[in-house]
Amino acid sequence: MLARDYAVKIVERWSPERVLPDAMIALHARRSYESIVRFRKRRAEGGLVLALTGTDVYRDIHRDEDAQHSLEIADELVVLQPKAIEELDERLRWKTRVVYQSARALVPGEKSKRRFNIIQVGHLRHEKDPFTPITALRTLLDESRIRLVHVGGALDREHADTIKAVAKEEPRLTWAGAKDHSRTRRYIKRANLLVIASKMEGGANVIVEAVTSGVPVIASRVSGNVGMLGEDYAGYFAFGSAHDCAALMQRCETDKRFLAKLASQCAKRAKLFAPEREAAAIRAAVKSVL
Repeated sequence: MLARDYAVKIVERWSPERVLPDAMIALHARRSYESIVRFRKRRAEGGLVLALTGTDVYRDIHRDEDAQHSLEIADELVVLQPKAIEELDERLRWKTRVVYQSARALVPGEKSKRRFNIIQVGHLRHEKDPFTPITALRTLLDESRIRLVHVGGALDREHADTIKAVAKEEPRLTWAGAKDHSRTRRYIKRANLLVIASKMEGGANVIVEAVTSGVPVIASRVSGNVGMLGEDYAGYFAFGSAHDCAALMQRCETDKRFLAKLASQCAKRAKLFAPEREAAAIRAAVKSVL
């Protein structure tokens, strides 16, 4: 997105021995702290954009001194959805802009006539709360046509062992494991619904990928999801509540008007997630610090 106007180099860490760039975009306030400080020592002002992740916004900036210092010395802050701004000290909000992530629009895939397929995407870890939808699935009536497909790998033995055991006992659950990006998008576009149950989200790209594929979403009512889908979105359930998640799943399966309402609300958000919009916002962020 920047290569049209700039010579861009991507590095894991920046050291002062390298040629001083005109601008740095640092990803993650805590993890990129050393690079941020080194850059600021070489360039006293200007040139520094800091893009904040979900763990930054909803955890690190509230308790980690390095992350807090990064916020102070950056010239411009980028967040992925507007609710994230509320987590920042009022002194910092003036230099913060929202840049929604984007995805190429896809034609929705053909849906199964026998099943109502719900997809959950993301590596298995506690922040994503993957087992709330899985528990919800197991409480549905036997006659339900709902099937849940989870795409994403297990990052630890606990999650791997648990999902393997549950998948053996619950025939309506399929654990597809980790897939590359293009295959994951094909899974998404063929689903009737996407569920995201996260405890913490900076601005979930999987919501972008569902919305731009014409697939409605149900989501935990947490700040990051509300920032992506809007305050008045009808498809929220209480975080951690398998009961609420199951009720919403079942309503989407049985109430065509409700599902159409979610699809309509998502379609109205799709323009926010256009690649050209994201590219323009990123170029504007860089231009502002030069």
